[in-house]
Amino acid sequence: MFLPASNIDLKEYTVNQLERLAFIEYSAYFLGEVGRKALQDRFGIKEAAASRDLTLYNDIAPGNITYNPRLRFYEPSPSFKCVFKFSTDRLLSTMTEGYGDGVKNDNSSPITCEAPRLSQPDQRVLSFVTRSLNLQKPLEITYRSLSSGETRREIIPHALVDNALRWHVRAYDRRRKRFTDFVINRISEPSFCQVTDIEEHETQKFDKQWNTEVTLELVPHPRVSHKETIEKDYCMKQGVLKKRVRAALAGYVLRRWNVDCSPNHELEGEEYHLYCQNIEALKKLSELDISTLTLAPGFKKA
Repeated sequence: MFLPASNIDLKEYTVNQLERLAFIEYSAYFLGEVGRKALQDRFGIKEAAASRDLTLYNDIAPGNITYNPRLRFYEPSPSFKCVFKFSTDRLLSTMTEGYGDGVKNDNSSPITCEAPRLSQPDQRVLSFVTRSLNLQKPLEITYRSLSSGETRREIIPHALVDNALRWHVRAYDRRRKRFTDFVINRISEPSFCQVTDIEEHETQKFDKQWNTEVTLELVPHPRVSHKETIEKDYCMKQGVLKKRVRAALAGYVLRRWNVDCSPNHELEGEEYHLYCQNIEALKKLSELDISTLTLAPGFKKA
């Protein structure tokens, strides 16, 4: 997940120490808080050892984190600068799967795995978004959209979304008074709002598009010659793959998998291996005014 910066001498610290120091930096910068308990819970160490790690981090990066006596944890200072070099892909994976959980990869592994992306989110912007999510603080951002150009917005994020092409943050938009998706790469000049109060209608439980789920019934496209191959590809049962997704994300999923959503499976092209056989379920979602449904290949509301 991380590499020590050039100013850290690896010989001075054990691998376990570096892991804990990186965890301190990750938690402070990307979650907005870190304390002894977090270290104890994550690494199974005693309180005294956790205190020594925090002291050691302050020695390595003086002024990066400051203690908040009211909240009883350390938080990033305005002049914070990363000591460790974090991998953005691993950071985003950590946000969804947890820090260091599961089987760790060995750099000496003979297996090469590539996941090319056209772009990566700016880590400074990402840190504000993830801190906002964790601390439940509204963000003020400058946002560029295709419809309205550059505007200043106040948003209340509640989830990160990876649509395989770009990372989004799902949030309540106070300007438009609705929940929507914000492409992280279109965000600039983030800052926390001076007034941190969040109204109940701005919280995730009021995001109807997010909380509504739909079961997609996907079958091999009629134009495919060997349907059993597609059934094997997607581990279908009795020729059908049933995938339950959030309504807000349905359009992303259908586009990502190149699912033909036309009324009479009329789309042509070798990329269409799948067809959505319960189109009516998508039409019902239209009542929620889900903009991403326009991304579903061939989908028509009426």
